[in-house]
Amino acid sequence: MLVRPFEMPWRSAHEIGAGVAWLATALYFLAIGVLGAVPIELALPLHALCMFMTVRRLLQGAAILRIRSSLGGRGIEVVSVEQMQPYCTDPAQIFLGFGFEWQPVHAQRLYELAKVDYREFIVPRWLRRLLGQSGTPQPDAEIGLPYIHGVESREVPLYRPLQNFEGGTLLVGTTQSGKGVALAHLITQAVRRGDVVVIIDPKNSRRLKRIVERACADYREPDTFMTFHPAFPETGVRLDFTFNWQKPTELASRIQSIMPADTAGAFTAFAWDAVHVVVQGLVELEERPNLIKLTKYIEGGIEPVLEESLRRYFGHRIGAGWRELPEMRKLLHDAQRGNLKRPSEAASADLMAFVSYYEHHVPQNQRSKVLDAQVRTFRHNREHYQKITANLLPVLSMLTSGDLGRTLSPDPFDADDARPIVNFEKVERGGHVLYMCLDSLPDPSVASAIGALALADLAARAGMRYNQGIYRRIALFVDEASNVINLPLIEILNKGAEGGLFATCAMQTLADLAKRLGSEDAARMALGNLNNLIALRTKDRPTQDFVVETFGKTAIHSVRLALSSGSDTHLGDFSASHSTQLTESFEELVPADVLGKLPNLQYFASVAGGRILKGRFPIIDPDRGCSTATAEVPRSASPERTP
Repeated sequence: MLVRPFEMPWRSAHEIGAGVAWLATALYFLAIGVLGAVPIELALPLHALCMFMTVRRLLQGAAILRIRSSLGGRGIEVVSVEQMQPYCTDPAQIFLGFGFEWQPVHAQRLYELAKVDYREFIVPRWLRRLLGQSGTPQPDAEIGLPYIHGVESREVPLYRPLQNFEGGTLLVGTTQSGKGVALAHLITQAVRRGDVVVIIDPKNSRRLKRIVERACADYREPDTFMTFHPAFPETGVRLDFTFNWQKPTELASRIQSIMPADTAGAFTAFAWDAVHVVVQGLVELEERPNLIKLTKYIEGGIEPVLEESLRRYFGHRIGAGWRELPEMRKLLHDAQRGNLKRPSEAASADLMAFVSYYEHHVPQNQRSKVLDAQVRTFRHNREHYQKITANLLPVLSMLTSGDLGRTLSPDPFDADDARPIVNFEKVERGGHVLYMCLDSLPDPSVASAIGALALADLAARAGMRYNQGIYRRIALFVDEASNVINLPLIEILNKGAEGGLFATCAMQTLADLAKRLGSEDAARMALGNLNNLIALRTKDRPTQDFVVETFGKTAIHSVRLALSSGSDTHLGDFSASHSTQLTESFEELVPADVLGKLPNLQYFASVAGGRILKGRFPIIDPDRGCSTATAEVPRSASPERTP
């Protein structure tokens, strides 16, 4: 049975003293041999033996000091784009910052550190440099405990194959822990690879946006970068979320996905039907549906669409003289005299006559299902109709008011608006990078609706790509995923990889997601679709438990010492005993409380294949040149691969 040896590096390096003693002994034997006090044939072997023990003990002591030399951790580093380029040259590899692969020995060291004061074992800076430790230790003013990253004295650039990340990636961390910096690294590499990139940022991070702009300027063609911001619509593009679809039902499902859920689902189902009826009517009239039109005909009534649809139907079925039919003329006369009861004020006399003729004089086998649905909606009690669409209209009103309405329902024939009109198909075919700021701080409801609608459109686009066999890689990055997550995003996480759509989601706590989805079980089910996890500092206990469950457990050794002594009544009778016991127990590979003590920009990661990484991200400064950079890339961080 192979037993992992037990080590205790968190102690004084007693081997150094022993090495010095062996060195003095070696010099003594050499001296007495040279002076002739003992035969040289005897002195030299003794000298050689003492020198061997000297080297051995000094190396053992240096190994202890080298491990201890890293307890000061690593300070936050700011690097330029040029300094990071050597680490991102292989498009088949994802660069994850600097660190090491987390092994059971590191977990053992971490558990042992919890029993002592780590500050007692930090070595001076001059000794750090002597032992080959580069980089600046973590200042005391920085957040987090430095020794978490210091359980390993040697760090290297961390790489994992791109194909490992096709199952989706989750970034979790509390506020200001470094999620934006981590996203900046992943997005920059996606831009450099040539992916189509879609970024949904509810907060509008200026730093992240500037980094994406710089990446596009360095690695892409001009005009590749596009922005969208509800508060500044004049500076960005116009987005049409209703442009791409294969069946009219897709648009109804898209609108349904952004509605607040109701318990029984009846209101949501009726809202879907209301949108579907209008969409089918517009398609029959050869009009392209958009949010403004849907709002107009759901809120104001289906009457204009129904009247025009009936005119076309009668002209096609009966011919040009359909208005001169005796039955039609009679109905028109009765309607003008008010003999036909109108269900709403929006119904014209002509419409009442047309509907009555359709209901009483058109054979059942000649009727249109599209018209039947419109007539059913037209005949529905108006007051009751407004009540059961009460959940739908506020959402549509938010997306169609003011400048936002003209931005999300663009008119291609508006000569006064020069902003580009784009949709996700155009973004994909042009290889663009779309940065969507949702402005969630002042208007969270609208931001959530826009983000959810964008994800619904992306999910539909992924389905179209899958059906058509298009596999150009699309990288989707969703910051603050709990603000916008909906069923389409879960479908993207579950099936998007088959359509070439790969998602990275960032969030703060599991509770945020549970509140959005209704329960912690639903949140865990959604997160179960993400194969990779990068965990920065998190203070929420349920989130910590979720993270450490992903990392698994390992065997931790514990040493127990027992001392006992006693004496009898007779003088001189004394007994003593000493015992040492080494025990083993299975504990979390990463203790949950350690996640709350991580310094900024440092993380634990579980990537596809079961590898656990401990790493840190440097801050990329897009406006910093190599000539003026003062931050130093670690000497140990040479462009080599992790094993």
